[in-house]
Amino acid sequence: MKKRIVLYKRLSDDLMARLQERVEVTWVDTTLPDGLARLRDALPGAHGLLGASLRLDASLLDLAPQLEVVSSVSVGVDNYDVAELSRRGVMLTNTPDVLTETTADTGFALILATARRVVELANWVRDGHWQANLGPAHFGCDVHGKTLGIVGMGRIGEALARRAAAGFGMRVLYHSQRAKPEVEARHAARQCSLDELLQQADFVCLTVPLSASTEGLIGARELALMKPEAILVNISRGRVVDEQALVEALRARRIRGAGLDVFVQEPLSVDSPLLQLDNVVATPHIGSATEETRQAMARCAVDNLLSALAGERPANLVNEVCRT
Repeated sequence: MKKRIVLYKRLSDDLMARLQERVEVTWVDTTLPDGLARLRDALPGAHGLLGASLRLDASLLDLAPQLEVVSSVSVGVDNYDVAELSRRGVMLTNTPDVLTETTADTGFALILATARRVVELANWVRDGHWQANLGPAHFGCDVHGKTLGIVGMGRIGEALARRAAAGFGMRVLYHSQRAKPEVEARHAARQCSLDELLQQADFVCLTVPLSASTEGLIGARELALMKPEAILVNISRGRVVDEQALVEALRARRIRGAGLDVFVQEPLSVDSPLLQLDNVVATPHIGSATEETRQAMARCAVDNLLSALAGERPANLVNEVCRT
């Protein structure tokens, strides 16, 4: 008898067909008004879950006593209580690697868009204000030859470092829990304290995962250490930054600007003060949002799930389970 999985993320036809060959699939569209209720109804008897952007709490897990694996179509796993899943003997898998380059592209897009005021000035042209040659009031700042500070030197951090050093001739500083001599050798990067990075970098890019130690990592004190002409870019998680402190720093022009792909509350409210500021470029969490990368992530998640249900160790296992 086939094992049963609950799918709450749309898949391509070929991936859906592959799943249906091996397991019984129940599809639930959690974006519908009754989506969560439908999900709860589908959980009893489920051996696997596959999807993203759903916070699995104990009340949901209690409905799935036969659950063996949660396959998340994401790199970040902050929506999951990893310790609780482990205690219940439920494997958690994610999809690293396949989105590294695409997310680094997004980071650099935000660096360039914010530095050169691309969104602001494109809207200015669209609104019919381009009537004469530009003057200093509309100038941006250069990216090439500047200093990029990367907070969190994982896969995405190194992909950013490579783009910065090889493509833009930038000096690279980084702050991470441990030194990365191989990254330093490849990209002439230098490890330093967070304070030193904030004081020296022209662009500060956040790539750390969300955890107890990184939540609120960048607050009023840290923003005050940055250069007045510096730009903050966040492609990690919204809660890594104290959003109100950032709004105040941007309003007062204590830093030049911010390029943000993640926010404390998503979707971002239309009345967010961030959207009232012309020195903010805000994108709707598009870090991995290309057709190619999202398909690769989904394929990886399917591989993880099928391996786990076959009794194998998935390639991207996040936790060690305690099976009894």
